[in-house]
Amino acid sequence: MFDLIVRNAALPDGRTGLDIACRGGRIVAVEAGVDAEAGEVIDAGGRLVSPPFVDPHFHMDATLSLGRPRMNVSGTLLEGIALWGELKPLQSIDEIVARALRYCDLAVSRGIGAIRSHVDVCDDELKGVEALLEVRAQVKDYLDLQLVAFPQDGVLRDPTALGNLTRALDMGVDVVGGIPHFERTMAQGAESVRLLMEIAAERGLMVDMHCDESDDPMSRHVETLAFEARRLGMQGRVTGSHLTSMHSMDNYYVSKLIPLMVEAGLHAVPNPLINIVLQGRHDTYPKRRGQTRVRELRDAGITVGFGSDCVMDPWYSLGTADMLDVAHMGLHVGQLSSREDMAWCFDAVTVNPARIMGLEGYGLEPGCRADMVLLQAGDRIEAIRLRAHRLAVIRAGRVIARSAPVRTELHLEGRPDGLDPAAYAPGG
Repeated sequence: MFDLIVRNAALPDGRTGLDIACRGGRIVAVEAGVDAEAGEVIDAGGRLVSPPFVDPHFHMDATLSLGRPRMNVSGTLLEGIALWGELKPLQSIDEIVARALRYCDLAVSRGIGAIRSHVDVCDDELKGVEALLEVRAQVKDYLDLQLVAFPQDGVLRDPTALGNLTRALDMGVDVVGGIPHFERTMAQGAESVRLLMEIAAERGLMVDMHCDESDDPMSRHVETLAFEARRLGMQGRVTGSHLTSMHSMDNYYVSKLIPLMVEAGLHAVPNPLINIVLQGRHDTYPKRRGQTRVRELRDAGITVGFGSDCVMDPWYSLGTADMLDVAHMGLHVGQLSSREDMAWCFDAVTVNPARIMGLEGYGLEPGCRADMVLLQAGDRIEAIRLRAHRLAVIRAGRVIARSAPVRTELHLEGRPDGLDPAAYAPGG
């Protein structure tokens, strides 16, 4: 007797017609024709069953704050940072908790099972830290929330940021963050990387730094990040987020930099929706796209996971907590248009960020956690093309969100009376 069986599922690796049997919050069997009963049986009908979506880069302390205290008129990164500075003293812990919980509800409905959220520690009251620690505790049964101590105003530039970051880690924040390109000088940026990496090494923590989020081809703090990761023996535990300056760097320098990143075991997290909006703002034409060199990083063996970064906050007025929107944009901006590339973009919002975050028991094999999403699509490419409807979201073998299939009624003489957006396959 199983708690749940999902029958006739297609898996992201291309296998089809499989049953996924779950008991005690874990997957017990993945095979054709599981001959057993279950407390609940879901017929996937040949549709795609995926492990949960994973967002490896988000700012939950700012989410859903759009318009408070004002709008970002220019739409630029720097105005967004200034606006965030205006909002921080106005918001309360209760307000941050309420917004974050609303966002978590939305994220779960979209099939997100884990989020890494940066939380600003350049606030002497640490309201954001206190709020998101409370949110992490409240959502732990249905969403994995990993928190990054993020000195938004620069750990050296802001006089109290270092002490606040240390306090945040003592309170239970999971990951050490940084923003070296926002320090006052290139030298201070490099010093901030060294300092923060040593703190993380001493505490045995992972690192995720906003690194070179700039159009400046000379913003090269990822080089220092790679050096420090190797010096401190932190291979596999360090992530460079954004890395947009790599889009503008000289090709010869990049041919040296990427091997250094590989040696250091760095991970990379571009944020396609935000990078394409915020970068290239000083360009006329031709205008740079801003997204980092995804194909080159991936082909070198670096784990690349797409993040969403922002939803309705000082930096970005749009967003729906949909990681398939993120994959769709990353595909287009990176010109990742072969069949293999497009399928890989699905991995960039599922298995790759799960690896970056070090999630335990993630996947669709026996022994993994019974967390999965049933999509109204037949495979990974179709899921991205359609931004496929989530039919069921399952956590620990229990359905926590469900919706009916999308079907449009047509009233056209001589034509079928209904249209299923997932009914059209290549060549069909």
